[in-house]
Amino acid sequence: MRIKSSWFKSGREHTPAELAGALSFVIYRIADNALKNTRNAKFEIAVGPQYFAFLTEFLLFQVQVADRIAYRRLSAEDRFTFTSTLANRIAETHAENESRLLSGELTDCKRRFIDRLNQRFDEYAEFGYGESGPDFSFTRYLAFCMEQVMDDKDSWWIIDQMMSIEAPEAVEMLEKTFRNLLESEPRQPRRRASTSGD
Repeated sequence: MRIKSSWFKSGREHTPAELAGALSFVIYRIADNALKNTRNAKFEIAVGPQYFAFLTEFLLFQVQVADRIAYRRLSAEDRFTFTSTLANRIAETHAENESRLLSGELTDCKRRFIDRLNQRFDEYAEFGYGESGPDFSFTRYLAFCMEQVMDDKDSWWIIDQMMSIEAPEAVEMLEKTFRNLLESEPRQPRRRASTSGD
């Protein structure tokens, strides 16, 4: 999956809220891609509540990852602004999609997401995340949460899918995107090698 992870305009540092806005879009794309990959790997995820339960857990995991990266890269004040903005942006997008497709109240959907996020913050706080990324327990907790989402026949196998494939790919993309977004200068566009008629 290719993701645009640099700013279009140069000349200034971007605020924590702007970083959060850009990253929220990326996080939702990564979660959607993880869902597609998991379904392509022959896991049954029914359209409806199960579909949104999967997306919810993967989004919550990524918010934890983004917050841990922010801990390393931003001041305490900027980290608070960043994570608060990120959580609200993702909650709003997720609630809009869920309320539209499952006919729920937008405010209820957002409140449920934020409540679950706060719960997950307490739970993931037990696990480490260093320069090399999340420790085993951090990623294993995502797999545990996904076990609860899947049907019985898939619940055991989802552990390997999350720990070996989806979580590492998501972490790698988030680390790279965050690093690129902190650069104030946009990257130079790649130039195609020109061909001549000679």
